[in-house]
Amino acid sequence: MTGVSVLGSTGSIGAQTLDVCERLGIKITALAAGKNTALLERQARRYKPALISVADEAAASDLRVRLGDTPARVVCGEHGLIECAAADGASHTVTAVVGIKGLRPTLAAIDAGKTIALANKETLVCAGRAVMERAREKGVSILPVDSEHSAVFQCLQAVRDMREVKKLWLTASGGALYGYTREQLESVTPETALKHPNWSMGAKVTIDSATLFNKGLECIEACHLFGLTADRLGVVIHRQSIVHSMVELADGAVLAQCGEPDMRLPIQYALTFPERLPSPVKPIDFTAHSAWTFEPPQGYECLDLALEAARRGDAACCAVNAAGEVAVERFLSGKIGFMDIPRLISRALAAAESYTEHLTVEEILSLDKEIRTRL
Repeated sequence: MTGVSVLGSTGSIGAQTLDVCERLGIKITALAAGKNTALLERQARRYKPALISVADEAAASDLRVRLGDTPARVVCGEHGLIECAAADGASHTVTAVVGIKGLRPTLAAIDAGKTIALANKETLVCAGRAVMERAREKGVSILPVDSEHSAVFQCLQAVRDMREVKKLWLTASGGALYGYTREQLESVTPETALKHPNWSMGAKVTIDSATLFNKGLECIEACHLFGLTADRLGVVIHRQSIVHSMVELADGAVLAQCGEPDMRLPIQYALTFPERLPSPVKPIDFTAHSAWTFEPPQGYECLDLALEAARRGDAACCAVNAAGEVAVERFLSGKIGFMDIPRLISRALAAAESYTEHLTVEEILSLDKEIRTRL
């Protein structure tokens, strides 16, 4: 490994990636973030990347002043994000930006021959077929960073042939609103929905965890990552977040990857694969986890909508993803209620019915904009 470019460096996954890289002595080549220039300045001074990208020119001007005594070059916008994704001197690109804006940078990194440590699920949710085809053409590896997909990937190292795999089981914590009645959910506030019991994540992912939409998107992503159809994936509620996912094999054996809920483990595995190196992750104290529970998810409309999209294809997946982003943004800003989230996603899924199953990247981006305009 020569170095790492981190897209979304000021977010939860990005910050933990920097921690992992520092502990392993991995050079940071480029950083990309939004408008948090104060944090980005601190990261730039600590990790000394040659290239930094921010959301817009106003943030870029601010950061150039802050870093005027350093040699770092500051760029901005989508072009800057793409430049960071394909930056010289990096063998790996960590894509931890949120949303479909991660699609073009991921493709640029693939074209530049970078190994992709993927934490931007929307890239595969919206354009998984096209992205995986591009990666195969370029001989590029896409290694999952999400804890569930990393767990599956780790278990599959013991499998000789995917025909031996009967089913993949993704575990879900149930989020902050586990056990709430429908009546209670109608009056849930963003503050309540953001209190995840086990994981520290960004606001969008935390709300998606509460609706289980995040797990539905992960199922779509898993179909592309592992070359399986949606009927070979299952979801179970596992409140303890110790078993991160499971692989059920043809002979009835089930392989599981377990660990404390700490994202530094899957991040490190994606960066060091196929090696395993010491990490700061706390080992499991099995005596402290005397009960591991597993339940079927019931009453999660957003999960059902995402699984239906997985069965329909590109357009449906793109549409529900766009609607999910819009709905969460509106919920967090107080414009809609919690139960309006599945209603908007359902409308978007219906709107996608007129589109063909297989779309190009440009058609996917166009549909994304159209759905957002319609809602």
